[in-house]
This record gives sequence, structure tokens and C-alpha cells, in this order.
Amino acid sequence: MIEGEQEAYDNYIKLGEMLPEQQEELASLAKMELRHKKGFQSCGRNLAVTPDLEFAQEFFSSLHENFKTAAAEGKLVTCLLIQSLIIECFAIAAYNIYIPVADDFARQITEGVVKDEYLHLNFGEEWLKANFEASKTELEAANRQNLPIIWRMLNKVAGDAHILGMEKEALVEDFMIAYGEALSNIGFSTRDIMRMSAYGLIAA
Repeated sequence: MIEGEQEAYDNYIKLGEMLPEQQEELASLAKMELRHKKGFQSCGRNLAVTPDLEFAQEFFSSLHENFKTAAAEGKLVTCLLIQSLIIECFAIAAYNIYIPVADDFARQITEGVVKDEYLHLNFGEEWLKANFEASKTELEAANRQNLPIIWRMLNKVAGDAHILGMEKEALVEDFMIAYGEALSNIGFSTRDIMRMSAYGLIAA
């Protein structure tokens, strides 16, 4: 959670550079992510646990590298899909499944964070919806490249999540519902969404 929010902050700052006309709004979203990071750091202190940040950085490394590569190549649509759709839907799913098993302090923090994440998801949806026809081909290619990474990530933490009472099947279901709804809101047909979602099964 801590590393994910830090990387989301970095990604929104980069998106602001790529979308200068919306830089102020993206800077505001980035600040939210820093607040989330601090909130989750407080959760760790409250539970007297030391976050394994080295593992967390490795955990996010594939998506992080793909975002950096796309940004360097000026592929704004790919960057939006990675951060504003895939990562936000992943976070929403993880937080929604975590809330029922969290301690009271962490539950309050996480419930507030989830509300913000829906705002972040909405930013990507609205931009991609407004630019759907021009973005569709790149979105499909970015989905094909990045969706399987989510399944590998889920497999990597399935054991730890189970110990917390978070079942992998529930995480997968919550993610696919949020991601499918986002793709639908952008303009993809049900048939397109089923085809695009199937790429996730490559790494299942």
C-alpha cells in the first residue's frame, strides 16, 4: 500500500508533465496519493509492523518499468491505462477486500482512501472517453501488455492475502468488475471487454 501510493504519486506528476493543460488537477491527485501513503504508514506504526519496502518495489517493478518506458516514448494513452485504470482498479479491489478484515484504525484510513481512488479512476475514464476513437488501438495494445502483470502480482501475494482473510478469488472478481466497468465507461463494447479481459488469464 505504501509503495503503491508513492508510485502513484510519481506517475501523476509525470502525467501532469504530459498533459500540461490539466497539470493542476493531476498535481491535486498526486497530493492525495501522498496523503494515502502517510495514512498507511500510520497504519503500520499502529500495528507495530515494519513494511517490506524492498519487496514492494520489486512487486510493482513490471508496471513501473512499463509506465516509465511508455512515458519516455510519449505514449500518454498507455500511461493512463496503467495508472488511471489498471493500478486504480487494482487498488480499489485490494482495499475493498481489505476493509472487512482490517483493524478499526486501518479500516477508517482505507475507507477514506477508496473514495479518493474512485476519483482518480474517473479522471482516466473521462479523458479516455473523450479521446476514445484515437486511443482505442493503443489501449488494446497496452491492455494486452499489462493486464497479465496483475495476475502475476495477485499470485505473488495470494498466500499473504489469505493469512489476512483476503481470498485471491475475491480480489480477482473485484478487480475484473471495476476494470470492466471502466472499459465500458470509456466506450468499449461488452464483446471487446470480454476479449480484453481474457488476456489476464494468460498469467492466471
